Amino acid sequence: MIKFLNKLSRNRSSMLLTCFVKRSLQAVIVGVISMPVWSIDVGAAEQLAKDSGCTKCHAVDKKKDGPAYRDVAAKFRGTPDAEAKIIHHITSGEKVKFPDGHKEDHKKIKTKDVAEIKNLIAWILSLEGGTKY
Repeated sequence: MIKFLNKLSRNRSSMLLTCFVKRSLQAVIVGVISMPVWSIDVGAAEQLAKDSGCTKCHAVDKKKDGPAYRDVAAKFRGTPDAEAKIIHHITSGEKVKFPDGHKEDHKKIKTKDVAEIKNLIAWILSLEGGTKY
């Protein structure tokens, strides 16, 4: 395709058209390469959080016993190992400290499906706003 366009560019009248087509192709290629492999299924993420009891202690935009999901996103935004840290947190049952000072085992997510867990985490990390705590 590029060789064909180069042949066309030898003709002065088609030079502008060729340049435009090349730039358009480059834009399309860059767009395709930068597209995510999969998109977030928000409904499935919210349902998994609800089914797993996460919403008892967490909400999207307000602190309950646990931080708001937006605050979690703000805390981990730009952190290279954010996904791994959150996977560990929601699957290991590690101890968490509550506002009143007592500690409990964090509830484990009610799925073993890695794709569902990653979808939940991607949804949380995609939330804008929030503050670091």
